[in-house]
Formats: sequence, C-alpha cells, structure tokens
Amino acid sequence: MIGYYDKKYNFKEIFNPESGFYFRTGILKQDPQSKKYIDTGIDPFMRSMPTLIDIGVMGECIHGRKRLCIHSGVECYQNGLNIKQNNMSLSDFKRIIDEIKGSTFQCALGGRGDPNKHEHFEEILRYSRENSIVPNYTTSGLDLTDQEIRATAKYVGAVAVSFYRHKYTFEALNKFIAQGVKTNIHYVLSKISIDEAIDRLESKGFPENINAIIFLLHKPVGLGTQSNVLDSDDKKLKRFFSQITSVRFPFKIGFDSCSVPGLLNYSDQVDRKTIDPCEGGRFSCYIGPDMKMTPCSFDQEMKYSVDLKQYMIKDAWSSQQFELFRSVLKHACPECSDRNDCMGGCPLMPEVTLCKKKKNDSPKQEEK
Repeated sequence: MIGYYDKKYNFKEIFNPESGFYFRTGILKQDPQSKKYIDTGIDPFMRSMPTLIDIGVMGECIHGRKRLCIHSGVECYQNGLNIKQNNMSLSDFKRIIDEIKGSTFQCALGGRGDPNKHEHFEEILRYSRENSIVPNYTTSGLDLTDQEIRATAKYVGAVAVSFYRHKYTFEALNKFIAQGVKTNIHYVLSKISIDEAIDRLESKGFPENINAIIFLLHKPVGLGTQSNVLDSDDKKLKRFFSQITSVRFPFKIGFDSCSVPGLLNYSDQVDRKTIDPCEGGRFSCYIGPDMKMTPCSFDQEMKYSVDLKQYMIKDAWSSQQFELFRSVLKHACPECSDRNDCMGGCPLMPEVTLCKKKKNDSPKQEEK
C-alpha cells in the first residue's frame, strides 16, 4: 500500500499498486479539543499534483491508418487515420516519470496508436514500475506479440482492449487473460453503439472472464462526428443505465468520468461515493507525444495546453491555463442539487453532458 497526504488541500489517499484499490478521504479538519483530524465528508476539489497522468506515448496509429477503427464504427478522437507524429522519445517519458514520482500513483499509456507498438515499450513499462508508478495501457490488440504480452504481465497493472469487434479483439482478450493480466474492455458508447451495448448486456454477449467493461462516451472531436453524440432525450439511455445498475454481472462495470451526469440522471441506484465527476485538471491530466500538457486528452485544439519543453509539470499543473479549465467546473450549474457530484459535465464539449436539466437551461442559439 502507498499512502499520500496532500498538505495543501488537506486530505489523504491510499493506493494498492497490486490490486488497484484506491481510497481518498474527504477534507480533514483538526478537532480543537482532541487535536485529531476528522474527515469532514467534503470531497477535495483537486490535488497538488495529479494522481494519474494519461501519457500519450504514441504519435502514429497503424490500426487507424488501416481504417480498422472506422470499419468497426469507432470514430477516433485522435484522428489516427490522418495525423502522423513522432512517438514520444524515451528520454521525454523518463523525464515525466522523474518529475512525478512520489506524488503520482499511475500512468495510463495511450496517444494516437497502440502503446505496445512503441519502439521502447518494455523499457517504458519497466522504468515506470521502478519508480513506483503503475503503468496501464489501452490497445486494439492488432498484431499482439508474445513478448508484448509477457512485458504486460510483468509490469502492467491493467490492460484495456478497445472493443473493435474483430477476431483480433477477442484473441487479444484471451491471450492477456491466459497470462493472468487484469484485462478490461473499453467500449465507446455512442448513438450507433448503444443498441449493441444493451443487447450484449442482456444476452451475455461480452466475455465473462474479463475484469471489467469500461464505457467511454463518444466525443465530437478528431474523427468523432456530432451526429453520433448521444442525446440526453434518448429513451435508450434509461434502459441502458437501468440494466447496468439493476443486474449483477460476472465482471465489473465502469465509466469514464464524462458519463457521471448520465449515472446521476438515469439511475437512482448509484452509490455517489463511488463516482467522481470530471477529473481533468483536478486529479489527472494528459501529456501528448509532443510534450504538450492539457487537463484532458480531448482538448485537441490545445486551448488549455502548456508546453513542457518550457515548463515543468508542477508549473503546468498550477498554470493559468489549467486554472481557467478548473474555473468552468467550479462555477457550472450553481443552483443544481447535483452540482457537487456532477460539476456540470464536460467543460470542453457541453453537448456530450447527459443531463436534461442542463439542456433545458441552456440558452437557445439564434437561427442564422
């Protein structure tokens, strides 16, 4: 177990690097009589440094350039079909780890492509683990090698296989599981994929020996189209969230924090202590292969970015750009009773926020 005390924001965390168990207290306040610290039950808004960093080590996606994402109905937010960059250098990755060790628990390897195809994949995993930071990553599973599987089993906390519905998707799942790797499915939830998600949940259409299915909201960025964004009025949402919260599955169910408004609005059976609204700039951030750091990887326009070639991570974390991003979360939906659990949804793309109340309260756009 690893413990962390945030002196600035006055809370404690515990993280188990083997199981992935994570616990965070509320804001701690000292009792004037006993001098003991008491948990106020109030969630801290942010951390002095990110607890998790999404590190985009990949600049090029072989899977995307082969049009395999598009053919499976997944619209890549990193635009792997058209954009090609250099992968993150090993020295840049090591610099990131050196700056965050002792304060950050995990890194999620990603970017534009499969991290297991990085030219220094195993060394990246090893260096992260050697510095007590648990590496995790997401892959398409395409052309997965035995050496990549062995390195994953040795160093990685959990691996996620993107649900592309191909033969290699299921082969990758089975190979990871056979080697004892904690294996998840990442399923992009969109207007064209929600029916399949419901059907598979109802008919036991997902592999039962996985650790978890993580549902990720489709975003209209990169190759992501606006027409594929789920509408908060879609009646299928209630059926989907009801299925999630009322049925016991042989695997765990998880969501990205972008989905929290949906959990709050379409189900009354969710324990609010188990959910966190948008963590961008509060407990997590993204660093791309070009060493640009943003509160969230979906900020593809780099509106809130800081260049780490000029600044350290701790400086970027406390920068004006990150504070501007946080201010959106701090001031969203001040009159809503769910405000503290939701924080208004996505600060970058409000249209993906699954909330009828916010939709009805939003000012109507003038017709052109």
